[in-house]
Amino acid sequence: MKAEIIVIGTELTRGIIQDKHGMVISHELTAIGVHVSEIIVLPDDGSIESVLKKAIGESDLIIITGGLGPTSDDMTRAIIAESAGKALVRDEGSWQLLLSKLGDKAYGANSRQAMIPEGFSIIANANGTAPGFYGYSGSTLIVSLPGPPREMDPMFYDYVLPLIKKKLDLPDAERDEYSSFITAEAKLEDLYEEIDPELEWGTRFQDYRISLYVSGKTRAERCKAIGKLSEKVGKYRIVEGDRDALGILIDTLRKHHATVSAAESCTGGLISELLTSRPGSSEFMVGAVTSYAASAKHDVLGVSDSIIKEHGTVSAECALGMADGVRRLMASDYSLSVTGVAGPDTDEGKAVGTVYLGFSGKERTSVSVLLPFSSWGRDSIRRKAAVSAMLLLAKFIEGEDIQEIVKSWKHI
Repeated sequence: MKAEIIVIGTELTRGIIQDKHGMVISHELTAIGVHVSEIIVLPDDGSIESVLKKAIGESDLIIITGGLGPTSDDMTRAIIAESAGKALVRDEGSWQLLLSKLGDKAYGANSRQAMIPEGFSIIANANGTAPGFYGYSGSTLIVSLPGPPREMDPMFYDYVLPLIKKKLDLPDAERDEYSSFITAEAKLEDLYEEIDPELEWGTRFQDYRISLYVSGKTRAERCKAIGKLSEKVGKYRIVEGDRDALGILIDTLRKHHATVSAAESCTGGLISELLTSRPGSSEFMVGAVTSYAASAKHDVLGVSDSIIKEHGTVSAECALGMADGVRRLMASDYSLSVTGVAGPDTDEGKAVGTVYLGFSGKERTSVSVLLPFSSWGRDSIRRKAAVSAMLLLAKFIEGEDIQEIVKSWKHI
């Protein structure tokens, strides 16, 4: 089977951002036995027309990403329709979904996002407004997906890969899925190649985690390799299945019928935002305090002046005081706190990436841990701190020794 990948985006051809879609899609297609003959990156200027017509005559499969937005330079759907000899028609289900998401803004230019080539089928987009679609031009299967990675990636993995296997009658290779936390994608690749380069490894960057796929050899050999990888990064940093830290914490809170509160400094309310992002969060989330300044830590959370003066606000003692303070203030069963140095504008004589987490429980001795994160910028540190806090709070609730767990953590 022969495939071609067409990636559309002027920001790609101008070198503003780097294409990753071609690499990801090509890797996955190769793994299932599809030969990728070409990856072409094109601007949003209609030049896809001649490329697509040529590819239809030479390929069994064409995957296109980008160009499905509402603006006039998003011409992918119209060109696909013309190349396939089809009219553009409005998909009623997509239109109703667009109306529910955008209201009156769905009319006008946005309405283009509900248009697809006649006879093609919709690929639902849970993270955006433009659906993907697929269909045939002669014997060539054409799949069109939106460009933003947070939209394209789940659509490709959850729907398109199984679709391709089915449509092209390809064998379904045995593959295991895991979720990895905090380790950088490049470092993860170095580690698994060191463990067993004969296995087929693949990664998919997602919000707050990296999905890890392993295939080849036997199930026992794959499990052994994952066990070695877990040893190299530390306890609870790799879990089986498609899971995120927030879901792990929520499952633990519900299992114990427990409530939680949060006190945040360097994360600026990120953990609180995550904890309230799921339906039914009022069942376990009591409240939170974003205490950025020392005065807020003292006046609102009751962290003593002596702690702040002697140890500073980026310290184990301050993290403990914040966790205890917010739990008392919110009357929750458990609490967590985060205080640290996320950027160069915060200077307490500690390196950027120095973060202390505190955990408090009604029937537990409060505990704090230090996590010296590698710095890839403020946002990276904030996200790592949030994920670590949620993972560790889940284990704290289960009665595990948080400090011993953190001792095993490497490559953070």
